[in-house]
Amino acid sequence: MTDTLLLEVNDLDVDVLTGIYSEETHLPQPLRISIAAELKIQERYEADTSLDHSKNYMDLKHAATTALPEGVHFKLIEAVADHIIETLFLQDQDVLRVTVKIVKLLISEKGEQIGITLSRSRK
Repeated sequence: MTDTLLLEVNDLDVDVLTGIYSEETHLPQPLRISIAAELKIQERYEADTSLDHSKNYMDLKHAATTALPEGVHFKLIEAVADHIIETLFLQDQDVLRVTVKIVKLLISEKGEQIGITLSRSRK
């Protein structure tokens, strides 16, 4: 089994311009976004290991919030996930794989989670 390091940020509620139906396209929709980023792992992490041997969790949050272009309409939430993944790959060469889960909050009727999960590995 291979050792892995996953950084995670879960359940960020973000308003994003997305959708293909007329009732969806004029206002931002609330999305719940979770991100897991697999990083190159160090041989060992000691008490004094510095942050440059890992990644700041806030970079994941930034990719799903302030790094999303303001005023851009994403027809598909898959495109939102791809933008987040690409942002993380561009930020850091040590990011090997990113998984983004997006739940469309407005279409839930009884608390179910309806959405997508997209995973990509660095090419």
